[in-house]
Amino acid sequence: MRLAAAELVDSREILPDQWLQSYYAPSLVAGARAGQFVHVRTGDYSGLVLRRPFSFNTVDSATGVFTIHFRTIGRGTEWLKRVRQGEPVDMLGPLGRPFEVDSRSRHLLLVAGGLGMAGVRMLADEAIRAGRQVVLLFGAATAGEVYPSFLLPDEVEYVVATDDGSLGHHGYVTDLAPQYEAWADQAFACGPSPMLRALAGLAAGRGQRLGVAKLGRKRGAGRSAPLGSPEARRKAFLQVSMEQNMGCAVGACLGCVVMSVAGTPQRVCREGPVFAAEEIAWESGW
Repeated sequence: MRLAAAELVDSREILPDQWLQSYYAPSLVAGARAGQFVHVRTGDYSGLVLRRPFSFNTVDSATGVFTIHFRTIGRGTEWLKRVRQGEPVDMLGPLGRPFEVDSRSRHLLLVAGGLGMAGVRMLADEAIRAGRQVVLLFGAATAGEVYPSFLLPDEVEYVVATDDGSLGHHGYVTDLAPQYEAWADQAFACGPSPMLRALAGLAAGRGQRLGVAKLGRKRGAGRSAPLGSPEARRKAFLQVSMEQNMGCAVGACLGCVVMSVAGTPQRVCREGPVFAAEEIAWESGW
């Protein structure tokens, strides 16, 4: 974790009240991985004590530039969208645990709902650079909220679902996932909790439906990786990036806790934000 004054390079509104901002901060970019985030301190200190977490949307390690994608929903993000080009913004990062891709996986299924795109967007870049094939399923309420396809790598197969049927599949993005479960070696998702819960339910029954073994069964057979370890997550079919509100983002306040299947609290900012879906007690209500 490093503290840096990230300099705004560019800011543009890509959807109504949704912004894509580029920042120059080589020290934050170094070593950053998909699924991690930065914690931003807003410049208006009159009552805004807590920082705001934003996923690394894209990272260019060669130039030291990264992007964040956010919606204006309060005073903090209202201030952020008004930052001027060249102005420094106080940020901490990279924070959190990243997605873990098995080295043998060739076909990755990414699933995003709304602003959840920011959580998986960088993974698409990493996968393409590694020569993997990527299908990205995206869900939105209406066509006016669909993430622009020109902001994605050309190599990504992009499939859209809208609740009202105004673009793509008429229904939830989770309706599309079963069509790709036989194709995908692994799946990675970010979005609202009901979407993640539905995907976790599908993933739990995938092996029985398809008659497939989990990744890693042959290598090290008989040896189980500890739940929550990078090795265990790497073997999981589905990994999810949680969108819980974070207060301190360093594991002290316990404001972002979810419950594990072992009955232990998991801090999204420290043990996450990425988890194997099978780690989370989805029906606990947290």
